[in-house]
Amino acid sequence: MIKHSSRLPEQALSRTTIGAGDYYIGIVKAGQTMRLLDLEGNQAADTLFFSAANPVERYSATDTIREQGNVYLTAGSVIRSNENNPMLEIVADTCGRHDTLGGACASESNTVRYDLEKRCMHSCRDSWMLAVAENPQYGISKRDITHNINFFMNVPVTAEGGLTFEDGISGAGKYVELTALTDVVILISNCPQLNNPCNGYNPTPVELLVWSE
Repeated sequence: MIKHSSRLPEQALSRTTIGAGDYYIGIVKAGQTMRLLDLEGNQAADTLFFSAANPVERYSATDTIREQGNVYLTAGSVIRSNENNPMLEIVADTCGRHDTLGGACASESNTVRYDLEKRCMHSCRDSWMLAVAENPQYGISKRDITHNINFFMNVPVTAEGGLTFEDGISGAGKYVELTALTDVVILISNCPQLNNPCNGYNPTPVELLVWSE
């Protein structure tokens, strides 16, 4: 569902550009609203959410999909934890839908899906591992990395129940906004994928903006 926001970028508390293939980790407090902005279009932002109070509680695709009865996320969707607690709500979305099923690229999946020579290519899992290693203050470890949301990514479910990676449905300047319902740690890998069309084979930057309300 397309829903525009009235928030103005110049009123944001912070604005951070996340380069292609880079990561971002930080806390969004309850009541604050974050916007992921697809600067050039057709990019994918692989995102994980954790409870800032206890990172063992984290985003759950299973609980989120079950409670909303839809495998895609858009305006009105509530992001739920593995304890079925609401973590964030999507309050604006100019893309239309976001993927919960495609997972994140890793050296193993690149090898299986594409070719043995792709094994050493940079991946979202690499970015997350670097993020948790360089930021121990958040209390997140390798074992906490589970299923994720792929913002802006287009992964249709086929009639046979399979998944396909297709050209993105996002465009330059499209965004998704989420209001935190509790203090959350956000961990983003701005996808470096070069082997499928999730970002048009050309990874580009995204921007993260945060407002106080």
